[in-house]
Amino acid sequence: MQTGKVIKFIVKWLSDYCDNSGMNGFVTGISGGIDSAVTSTLCAMTGKPVWALRMPIYQDVEQHTLAARHIEWLMAHYDIVKTYTIDLTPPFEAFRKVLPSEVQDDLAMANTRARLRMVTLYAFAGHSRLLVAGTGNKVEDFGVGFFTKYGDGGVDISPIADLMKTEVREVARELGIIREIRDARPTDGLWADNRSDEEQLGAAYEELEWAMRFEESGGNASGLTDRQEEVLGIYRKFNQANRHKMEPIPKAEIPDVLR
Repeated sequence: MQTGKVIKFIVKWLSDYCDNSGMNGFVTGISGGIDSAVTSTLCAMTGKPVWALRMPIYQDVEQHTLAARHIEWLMAHYDIVKTYTIDLTPPFEAFRKVLPSEVQDDLAMANTRARLRMVTLYAFAGHSRLLVAGTGNKVEDFGVGFFTKYGDGGVDISPIADLMKTEVREVARELGIIREIRDARPTDGLWADNRSDEEQLGAAYEELEWAMRFEESGGNASGLTDRQEEVLGIYRKFNQANRHKMEPIPKAEIPDVLR
């Protein structure tokens, strides 16, 4: 990958899209992970205003610290960046109190965290005419669909959605993103036990990228190793189960004869 040229392409794409939409800049959530660090930096490189928000909900200390360090680094390099920390733990707890206990399973409440953050991002976006910049990469968003519908998937634009996770890491190195963020294990930060993405998915991103490329190329499954077959099964399972997130909302189209 021609990393420098890719960066310039995305920055120009962001700038042009913002200009054509008549918006003023961007807002994005900062998690302490590599995807949000890269996305926020690319947005800042346009020279347009950027709001970088921290939105902790019982957040792991390390994630909170890395998010703060990235924002500090970002503001030191780009004077158009503003930041705000909104503690979403109280509204999350308030919602839990009014929600029937029988629907409060772990997954439902993890997704609720992501959706509260989406609401917060759009509050800033609506007030200041900003675009909500998504932080999902290609294998996450369009391979296994590893995101919350109307949570971190609720965005206006997706700057890094055509980059594999390994390519995001290349971009991060080129941009000079803090090493601790580049080396941190990927996690969505939505679970009390701080489980990693790999623990949830059952495969590393490098493996899932291989499976995605294998599927796209129409590869022959014969001759695969046991692990490759296992990873391919994992990829196909998530891709099928999460297809509803990656495709347009189904709509009932009324036949002309009924009108």
